[in-house]
Amino acid sequence: MLIVISPAKSLDFETTKTIEQESSVQFKNEVQELIIQLKELSHQDIAKLMGVSDALAKLNYERFQKFTMSYTDKNSKTALLAFQGDVYQGMEANEFSEAEFSYAQDHLRILSGLYGILRPLDSMQAYRLEMGTKFQNTVGKNLYEFWGDKITVNVNKELKKTKSEYLVNLASNEYFKSIKKKDIKLPIITPQFKDQKNGEYKMISFFAKKARGAMTAYLIKNKVKSMDDLIKFEWDGYSYNQELSTDLEPVFTR
Repeated sequence: MLIVISPAKSLDFETTKTIEQESSVQFKNEVQELIIQLKELSHQDIAKLMGVSDALAKLNYERFQKFTMSYTDKNSKTALLAFQGDVYQGMEANEFSEAEFSYAQDHLRILSGLYGILRPLDSMQAYRLEMGTKFQNTVGKNLYEFWGDKITVNVNKELKKTKSEYLVNLASNEYFKSIKKKDIKLPIITPQFKDQKNGEYKMISFFAKKARGAMTAYLIKNKVKSMDDLIKFEWDGYSYNQELSTDLEPVFTR
């Protein structure tokens, strides 16, 4: 299986890196092209573009201005350890063994507005650029148009390389839209996580994000290849609900 997840807004570039083996980003030219354009924005432009506070706009203005195509120990960090949002808290990648990081490098991809696709061991610099941002660029009116078919082509290549039978979508809708589903050559499995509330099962974003991270860790640690093993996932009260599930949307409830 090949797994795709979203990045996170929360980053940790303060903690010392714990992984010596690192890889380089795959879309260097595209990253540079975006950065050149992003450096032209004022912090007021960024505030309007991203809908963030003045303080966050200034932070991201400084990040873009400092961004360089030379990655060093001081300005970059392993991607899987740099992101610190709910998905990553559920995943607890800092506890992965060397073998688990190696497996993740082959079977996990992080979709990114700036980087297109990040592998777990790719060195990345601090940034914020959500895939849904309507950033007018040299290619089109938003990032979906900028990335075009490139992410989809990359995913198909990785599916073939890993001899996967499924693409497991644990990303948000905003990020998964960067992949053209009709062009993916294998079944796409999209697990759902729902909590019982007032007699109904509903998706609660905060809990669902953590569960996506926990499932990602489960798939990596157990080197899961089949749907039979995927639906054995249990975590923090979540378990497979056959009645609510379909072949391509297994539902886990609690």
